[in-house]
Formats: sequence, structure tokens, C-alpha cells
Amino acid sequence: MGEVVNVIVAFAVIVFIFRWVTSGNDSPEQRSAVSALGFRPKPVTQDMVDTISNMFPDIPADNIRFDLLRTGSIEQTTNKILERGFLDAPPAAYHTLYPRNTAPAPTGAPAPTAATTATQKKKTESLISRYHLEERAQTAENIQEEQLGGKAVWEDTAERREASLRERKAQMILAARQRMLAQQVAQEKAAN
Repeated sequence: MGEVVNVIVAFAVIVFIFRWVTSGNDSPEQRSAVSALGFRPKPVTQDMVDTISNMFPDIPADNIRFDLLRTGSIEQTTNKILERGFLDAPPAAYHTLYPRNTAPAPTGAPAPTAATTATQKKKTESLISRYHLEERAQTAENIQEEQLGGKAVWEDTAERREASLRERKAQMILAARQRMLAQQVAQEKAAN
């Protein structure tokens, strides 16, 4: 029985010495991060966060960075997203250590990338303008909805099938626009 107590005491002393030796290398910022987060943060670069953000744009960047601080691995974080479908939100202590960048971009900042301008353009661009249907939208007022859509015929060549698909897309967009306009008119009449 006395040997078991000696082994437990020796093990506790070894663990204490190991923790004391390894914690001596930490800076005060690292010690505060460890105490606030509950784990030793791994180094994370913005490229790592961007890589995962590009794969999963619906996951918030703070959630990605917090999980990367925990794992230190893009693969582990990606697997966690694929398995669970989400990442845990960081605790409040995370935001004190890693505040969000809400400040406006400095004047010497690089211009917006093509990806950001493309997403801004997508938000403001309508389907009518995206598929260049402005002229057809003005003349579509006279077309009956039964004429739009219909069954597609299997074409002989890939080019003709592609053209048929494009035409059906345009017809569906115009039909949806007509339904929306009719609904707006009905709502205006109901309001009066």
C-alpha cells in the first residue's frame, strides 16, 4: 500500500515539474490566452481561415478561427464541419483576445478583390438583367403563362439542347416575374 502512495506522489511531482518547465516559456499574452480559453492556442494564419471560409462560406470566420486555435489543422476543422455541419461559437473570452475587425479599411488598403466585387454584384443584379431578358420582360406582358414552360423536347445535338435549356430558363424567369407582378397588383388592390 505504501508503494502505491509513493508512485502516486512521484507521478504528481513529475507532472508538476513538467508543467512548470513548459509554462516558463509562455509569454504573459499566451498565459492569459490559455487561462481565458482553457487550452493553449495553436498558431493560426489568415490563409488558414480563408481556405476554410472559401470551402464553407456559411460558417462565420470567428467560429473557424476559434476551432483552428484549438486544432491547429485545416483538415481537422474541415472534417468537423463535414461531420457535424457546423462549428461551435467561440466563448466571450475569445472576443476579448481576438476582437473583430470592425474598423474601416485604411486608405492604403488594396482594392477589393474580384471575388468580393462579384458577390456584391450578385446581390444587386436581378435575374432579368443577369440573363439579359430586359426586352423580353417588357413584351412578356402579352404572353400567357400557359405558353411559358411546357415540356422540353430532347434535341439531337448538345448545342441545341443547351439553347433549349437557356430558352426554358428565360421562360421560367419571365413567368415568375409575371406572377410576382400580378401578386403585387392584387396586394395593391387589397390595400385600397
